[in-house]
Amino acid sequence: MTVFLVILVILLFGVAVWQMNRIFQLARIKSTGFEDIATAKDNNEQGYLMIAFLIFIYVITGVSFYLWSGTLLPEAASEHGGEIDNLMLITMILIFVVGIFTQALLHYFAFVYRGNKPRKALFYADNDKLEFIWTIIPVITLAGLIIYGLFTWTDIMNVDRDDDPLIIELYAKQFAWDARYGGNDNTLGEANVRLIEGINILGLDPADPNAQDDKIVKELHLPVGRRVLFKIRSQDVLHSVYMPHFRAQMNSVPGMITQFAFTPTITTEEMRQTDHIQKKVKNINEIRAEKSKELAAKGEEPLDPYEFDYLLLCNKICGVSHYNMQMKIIVESEEDYNAWLAEQPTFAEQLKR
Repeated sequence: MTVFLVILVILLFGVAVWQMNRIFQLARIKSTGFEDIATAKDNNEQGYLMIAFLIFIYVITGVSFYLWSGTLLPEAASEHGGEIDNLMLITMILIFVVGIFTQALLHYFAFVYRGNKPRKALFYADNDKLEFIWTIIPVITLAGLIIYGLFTWTDIMNVDRDDDPLIIELYAKQFAWDARYGGNDNTLGEANVRLIEGINILGLDPADPNAQDDKIVKELHLPVGRRVLFKIRSQDVLHSVYMPHFRAQMNSVPGMITQFAFTPTITTEEMRQTDHIQKKVKNINEIRAEKSKELAAKGEEPLDPYEFDYLLLCNKICGVSHYNMQMKIIVESEEDYNAWLAEQPTFAEQLKR
């Protein structure tokens, strides 16, 4: 699959070069020109406004980084998360470096070469060499990023490697999540939405022996250091399994099973102790404390203090309560995970109740 995608990128590169040639041909058509109707005063005003706007965008960018850099995600809590972060970092550095440079040139030239009647402009009808340079450089850069991204994504999506992953089903519906564990045999039983009835909320097949020890829960627990393979289903519309702290996202598509795998590397308690999270929690609780004072003045209940938890969110706008579609994720030691799982009732036990 990766080889096919690389070949596709190369073919698209060829198409881009061919399109460049077409542009060069079109550029040879002579322009009829038009009459300048702007006054010298207009040109001066626009030139100085361009410089002012350049300063404004640089200042607002710096202020934004200073004020809101703390809202960024902490270090990745999954084994593959570092690869995603590196890819994002390289992409953002390129965007910012190129953006700062090109914006400076754009506004500088707009100011320095603003309209001036005594000055005669040096006009190039076309310059194939310049056109080639500023087209081929972005093409090569983007092709490199795409190929790098493809190899990174292929490595991450190698979910079927033989390392005995923990199998968990994530089931999406408007507007909630359910999780299903495969029980002692780590094998999920067959399920179908047509079998949903009563307490059988996921449509498990009661006749399937593998479904008897499956465990359906409302809170997701993961053992740290163990690879987890998620099988993802949707009951109604398109949802998206989004676990930002693990740098994981996969669409939940009605009528099919999608999958994603990762290995959690930082427990919930360990993440709570990091400086980044502690500062964020402190800031949120300060805001909540101020809000609670306002609520108390109105005779309403105060807000509870915030405590950090990993969350499973829906990243598709799936309806009016989309914002509330989330599930708590707890990453813990293997011993704590096994103890929690042992307390959860099996599907067979639920049917007997």
